[in-house]
Amino acid sequence: MNEEEEKLQALYSAMTESDDPQKYEKEVDIHIRSYRRASHNILKESRHLISMTDELNARLTDLTKGKNRKLIPAPPANSVIDLAEQKSRHFASGLNMYKILLICFIGSFLGVVIEMIWCLLRNGYIESRAGLVYGPFNLLYGAGAAVLSAALYKFRNKGSWLSFGGGMIVGSAVEYVCSFLQELAFGSRSWDYSEMPFNINGRICLLYSVFWGILGAFWIKSVYPRMAKLILKLPDKAGKIIIWILVVFLIINAIVTVIAVMRWSERIEGIPADSGFWEFVDARFPDSRMEKIFANMDFASAD
Repeated sequence: MNEEEEKLQALYSAMTESDDPQKYEKEVDIHIRSYRRASHNILKESRHLISMTDELNARLTDLTKGKNRKLIPAPPANSVIDLAEQKSRHFASGLNMYKILLICFIGSFLGVVIEMIWCLLRNGYIESRAGLVYGPFNLLYGAGAAVLSAALYKFRNKGSWLSFGGGMIVGSAVEYVCSFLQELAFGSRSWDYSEMPFNINGRICLLYSVFWGILGAFWIKSVYPRMAKLILKLPDKAGKIIIWILVVFLIINAIVTVIAVMRWSERIEGIPADSGFWEFVDARFPDSRMEKIFANMDFASAD
């Protein structure tokens, strides 16, 4: 029996034999407060140790996995990327603004390419999945990539289950917000899960939320370290210039896209162009071109 238990036994005996146990109320309260503080500290340290255990195991797994791969090289471990960034003091080290912008641009491009390949494999034809009028870019994928990276960055050296849960929540939230904003701004939808089980307003559903979770784990453990390794090759001065050129391009592209889609929706409603500017937009972005770029955009389903 340890010293604390001996003290408690003595207190129990005194309380039991006393004619007025209530006089021990203050002493009991002191013990209770002390034990609660100790329990809280122990629980806090226990969680910290569990987290450290998970991270240690994840780092070893990431460093050793794929050693025998031949066809597809394993991605670099995030801990290797972290060390390289610290040593080089690269302008896009960690998760700063420059890296987020680059991830957004790369994600905008890769998302469209992957969707087009998936469409080809599933349907046997190539169909545009672009979200901007110029080039194979979709800011939904870019925003998703940037948000996933920012949200899951702290889990990069931890177990994949954390990345799965985070990806499921963050990806679903991004998808819902983007769908809501598109319908609010243009009165249209590019996807509708109303026929899928466990959907919320047709904007998200359980199946695709699970896909987001899988993507989250795959993203932070496989795609992100490869992108970070590629970004490390950019020289500081030239890299910053390239980033700002890409940012200006995406901003202009987004502005032109908003104008073109707004005018497209007006044409569908039978509203004629009331100025030379809108006539120029009609000529530059006719229905045939818009339907080719935004193959899945449906204005009727938003009613």
